[in-house]
Amino acid sequence: MDNYEYSELLKELNSKVENVRNILKPDYINERLSEIAVLESSEELWKKPEAVAELQKEKRKLETSFDKLKKLESALSDAEELFKMAIDENDQDSINSLFNESNDLTNLIKKGEVETMLSGETDGNNAILSIHPGAGGTESQDWASILLRMYSRWAERRGFKTEMLDYQDGDEAGIKDVSILIKGENAYGYLKIENGIHRLVRISPFDSNARRHTSFASVLVSPEVDDNINIQIEDKELRIDTYRSSGAGGQHVNKTESAIRITHLPTNVIVQCQNDRSQHKNKATAMKMLKSRLYELELEKQNAEKNQGEKSEIGWGHQIRSYVMQPYQQVKDSRSGEAYTNVTQILDGDLDKIIEDVLVSQMR
Repeated sequence: MDNYEYSELLKELNSKVENVRNILKPDYINERLSEIAVLESSEELWKKPEAVAELQKEKRKLETSFDKLKKLESALSDAEELFKMAIDENDQDSINSLFNESNDLTNLIKKGEVETMLSGETDGNNAILSIHPGAGGTESQDWASILLRMYSRWAERRGFKTEMLDYQDGDEAGIKDVSILIKGENAYGYLKIENGIHRLVRISPFDSNARRHTSFASVLVSPEVDDNINIQIEDKELRIDTYRSSGAGGQHVNKTESAIRITHLPTNVIVQCQNDRSQHKNKATAMKMLKSRLYELELEKQNAEKNQGEKSEIGWGHQIRSYVMQPYQQVKDSRSGEAYTNVTQILDGDLDKIIEDVLVSQMR
């Protein structure tokens, strides 16, 4: 790295910090914190414990956001001042030190920018991720199993925990349907951009003539919702079916009808769970999945109204991302417009760069 490259890096980092500033709106934060201070001095407020709790929660969130912005601004300002002083004094040792620390500064600001974009109401929640193969039989079912491994490995890389909620084997290979719970800080915030159709192009391992095949699978991500989010579901709106578990392993598999399938009649949303021996526990989990899905459905509806969008089919022209193995190797995301050549690593869970690029492109 030379002086020009470092100057350009500082310009790029300034742009990222400005993006954070535009998102957080520090003037609004200061104004709102002043309002909260006035409210806290009111005796009437302290007679309402729930209102106090909500206000304190908002205050902590605003203070954390403001401190985060100040930390980024301070780190960048220090680097800019030291660089200017080193240039003026022709201090090559200080310049080299700044060059050596450039990766740390870049990672700090990039992390701050991404975390700022994960400030939605449910971004911090755990995520319920479901994968459904498209038309194409074994090909698509195998592609669904590859995606399951990719997200499982991504979660493992981040230190997140995963829990299988539902799993149905494919006819010959792969999976017909799968739902997993991914537990970790901002799991939904990161994974929400994975909602959509994923397309794979490769030489089929199931084709004796070694022809190139295109497969599709849909990924659906919902936040695991808690009791703070009020979702009204009436019993008459539900059809509840029990069936024998069909997942791999477990003493209860194919022996007791412990698996639960719930259909929400007004929306035709179907969820199912078979991860526990207890039918009661499976039903409770399935209800949580249903509430999460209905919440996500409402968000989709609101976004569709804004964008005048329509629900995608699992097929050509609707994919959010393409994974091409043949005749060349490339993963390309249609939202960010970015292309990546490390296909093997991505399918092994190296998704952070793709996710961050989409988040940044959507925010800008």
